[in-house]
Amino acid sequence: MEEFFNPIDLNEILPTEEEGHRRIGDLIRLFSEAGAFPEFEQAELAIIGVSEDRNAVNNEGCAQGPDFIRKYLYKLFPGPFNPRIIDLGNLKKGNTQKDTYFALSGSVTELLNANIIPIILGGSQDLTYANYQAYQSLGQIINIVSIDNMFDLGKSEGEMNSQSWLSSIILHQPNYLFNYANIGYQTYFIDQDALKLMNNLFFDTYRLGIVRADLEEVEPIVRNADVLSFDISSVRSSDAPGNHNTTPNGFYGEEACQIVRYAGLSDKLTSIGFYEYNPKFDHDGQTAHLIAQMIWYFMEGFYSRPHDFPFRNEEDYLKYHVTISDHQQDITFYKSKKTDRWWMEIPLPAEQRAKYERHYLVPCSYKDYQQATREEIPDRWWMVYQKLM
Repeated sequence: MEEFFNPIDLNEILPTEEEGHRRIGDLIRLFSEAGAFPEFEQAELAIIGVSEDRNAVNNEGCAQGPDFIRKYLYKLFPGPFNPRIIDLGNLKKGNTQKDTYFALSGSVTELLNANIIPIILGGSQDLTYANYQAYQSLGQIINIVSIDNMFDLGKSEGEMNSQSWLSSIILHQPNYLFNYANIGYQTYFIDQDALKLMNNLFFDTYRLGIVRADLEEVEPIVRNADVLSFDISSVRSSDAPGNHNTTPNGFYGEEACQIVRYAGLSDKLTSIGFYEYNPKFDHDGQTAHLIAQMIWYFMEGFYSRPHDFPFRNEEDYLKYHVTISDHQQDITFYKSKKTDRWWMEIPLPAEQRAKYERHYLVPCSYKDYQQATREEIPDRWWMVYQKLM
């Protein structure tokens, strides 16, 4: 893989202060000189910088973001965990965007095969498409969660860019996307036909105001993701000015950190990307510092994973059957005795369970169970049921 990457110029990264106090930068095994590409052995997380913005929409310059984020990340102290993390450097920019996608997809595939979680620092958000292609090469059906103020469907006749990558994934054949969920869309940025399309595809969409009113309900949404794609323009401009498409409304910085921590806690999530950060528009490194803290929270969540999914032992769960009038089958809920987290089971014939073994148990919350006890079918259950049937 070394031929795909440029080593990190340590002169561009601020030196670690206060010698004797170990910071994250002291614990990362990084690619800083030719011939010294970090070994995968014992690594659990891997940072990949991607200097690609040729498909960025109104945000040229975001290719320069990865090293600015590193400046702040490397200076943070680790929490109550000992991170086993490598930094592969910055992916070389291909002759075309497709060359960059190919190199990123291949690199992510290698990391996934080694059970290492890639942390992708963009670059523009169309790189999510390359991340998706890595799972295609593994033959794995996946769920994608995007933190974004719009759906990135673009125009069907146009070329793929940072605001149309989702359409490219939906139309790609063979298709390995089981579900897409958007968290934090803002309705005035969304064409109503696009919203209808999302509903017709049984995708999950959550308005910013609904999400912010009860942030804990984001946890089961994120817990169902294999891939999380975070567009920094979903954070309000006062907290993250480093993006040319930033707007007055959006998540607060601490809310963004909480969402990413949920992603770290998810046993299912295997890759994450942070996109659209543009240092040209940043004030005193504020946005780079926020993203560095978000990555810190992801690490904290990762090293606190409870490992209660998929099921290790049924004795570790409480099982509830809820009968709903005029509904042919009971809805079965599972509650982890270790974490109090909930799942719903979608009834499937035995011959289909192998294909959808990672999808017929749907993460949910206590509120979904309460809704079922009122003889109302939870939306989460119904959306997945329609996909599987």
